Amino acid sequence: MTARTRGTLLLAVLALAWGSNFLWIKIALAGFDPVTLTFGRLALGTLVLLAIVGARRQRLPRDAATWGHLTVAALLANAAPYLLFAIGETRVDSGIAGALNATTPLWTLLLALALRAQNRPTVAQAAGFFLGFLGCLLIFQPWTTHGIDLAGALSCLAAAFSYAVSYLYIGRHLAPRTLSPVTLSACQLLAATGWLALALPFGDVATTTVTAPAVAALLILGVLGTGLAYIVNYALIRTDGAPQASLVSYLLPAISVVLGALFLGEPLAGTLVGVIVILFGVALSRRRTRSAA
Repeated sequence: MTARTRGTLLLAVLALAWGSNFLWIKIALAGFDPVTLTFGRLALGTLVLLAIVGARRQRLPRDAATWGHLTVAALLANAAPYLLFAIGETRVDSGIAGALNATTPLWTLLLALALRAQNRPTVAQAAGFFLGFLGCLLIFQPWTTHGIDLAGALSCLAAAFSYAVSYLYIGRHLAPRTLSPVTLSACQLLAATGWLALALPFGDVATTTVTAPAVAALLILGVLGTGLAYIVNYALIRTDGAPQASLVSYLLPAISVVLGALFLGEPLAGTLVGVIVILFGVALSRRRTRSAA
């Protein structure tokens, strides 16, 4: 198998794994409350990555400073957004959750500008922000009487914003460290599982209904979408490089919308148009970064 074929295959697998997460969340919510679902997802992903770290005989970090940063990163990149998406999907379609997740790069750029980590935006970036806002409006459809649930959609947007904050935090405090990405990810998921363990008393375990589809969805979400997908991501970066690997972010919202329509009967047309507009905005907002690279 050539490197190009291997890269294409890895990209397809990763896009399907991450893009389908919103579908599995929706199915699993039929049997689990959001807190229990998120705890189970993180615990399963942690077990997978710790097993891989052990098989590779890699050491976990031992200094308090690294674990302190990992704990903060776990809250921002895993515990909070995973829980917020689960809460959001109790009120909105899985495709809408996936579509709003596509706003993460726009939030990241906005935060970088606000924190002066980047110079003022170019015309292309400003146009990207406008298109991203327009895409969200197309998804929200506030001019109709059957617009989407506001609380659920805002929960998903808050999750995307949390991802954006985590990228800046991880880039500053964890990326420069010499530990392997798999080890850092395993420790981060372990810390995130701890955060959700603290939240378990606030869940609604009494509503748990153990059904085969819900349990299967949780297993797929935890083992594949939260655990093994990290390994696929790193393999893709090694094969094609980080810039090419980042293209997966353009595929996730479309996959989530299509899967929601195919398997859950969710509306397709309006949400898909919003996704396309948002992705055009993301492409414009990243033009300067790619040119500089």
